[in-house]
Amino acid sequence: MNTNHITINGRTIQAGQRETLELPLGTLYTHAPLTMPVHVVCGKQPGPRLFISAAIHGDELNGVEIIRRLLKDKALRRLSGILIAIPVVNVHGLLNHSRYLPDRRDLNRSFPGSDTGSLAARVAHIFIEAIVKQCTHGIDLHTGSLHRSNLPQIRANLDDAETARLAGAFGVPVILNANIRDGSLREATAELGLPMLLYEAGEALRFDELAIRAGVRGIKNIMRALAMLPASKHPRKLTEPYVARSSSWLRAPRSGIFNSTRDLGARVEKGAVLGYVYDPFGGTEAQIKAGFEGIVIGKNNLPLVNEGDALFHLARFHSVTDVAEQIDEFHDSYHEELLDSPVI
Repeated sequence: MNTNHITINGRTIQAGQRETLELPLGTLYTHAPLTMPVHVVCGKQPGPRLFISAAIHGDELNGVEIIRRLLKDKALRRLSGILIAIPVVNVHGLLNHSRYLPDRRDLNRSFPGSDTGSLAARVAHIFIEAIVKQCTHGIDLHTGSLHRSNLPQIRANLDDAETARLAGAFGVPVILNANIRDGSLREATAELGLPMLLYEAGEALRFDELAIRAGVRGIKNIMRALAMLPASKHPRKLTEPYVARSSSWLRAPRSGIFNSTRDLGARVEKGAVLGYVYDPFGGTEAQIKAGFEGIVIGKNNLPLVNEGDALFHLARFHSVTDVAEQIDEFHDSYHEELLDSPVI
């Protein structure tokens, strides 16, 4: 695949060209045609083929904005290889502000799909055949699900050497050596032998400026690591990210009003109180306590909870203190940048 031209849906993009294609997804029940926009940037020199996908869950919008900003970046003028950017994979879900497709299936549990299966299976099949099988590497952009925020993090199969190398190059302080889920895009790419990272940051249906900027910069770091972009003249120092040994969710012990006392990135000790669930009519309250020392990498933002709802996602590390310090430095660097420069 070390050529500098590519053919997608019968259309060939040559070296030095840049095109926006439309992958047909059938029609809506109104008979209005529906397509998946695909941006292709072919460098003048051969190199890797990298796909960047977003909104596989239709309500996860940070990745849409990350790709928009990436495609405006002047650095792409010096691209080697081919960049394929798909800002909205689940177009049906985006139209409905929904994580799912109209058949209520999760697209990220439907890969590699089928051309004769459900709607989700057909969309997954189109994406695998038209895009993924033509690439050498991939980055999939996600947020937390509805009413949940995620700390900027990379999830990847670190048992694969190339994937582990790229995960370390992205530039976020936390990496999860995450298990591959059945039917996920990560499983499909693993079976094809294609290294892929999953970037998680922010909340569904909301833009998070820090998460967006970190995502754009992280993708460019990966492209430099793949020699798709030349090295930066003023490189930022990348500290070694910390790999979580495991993670788990703390769940609501009862239904009621949830009040959190800890933020994303907070270091918590075993037994620490992270929040409360109380009776809205003035009754008793229940404490939410950490079962182990860790870092908050995800949390629920909705005050109304039912018994068993996931409230805090805690990750375990060998050195929790060091991770907390690095997360603080990560946030501080981007907060300073936000004060100095406007939104792109």
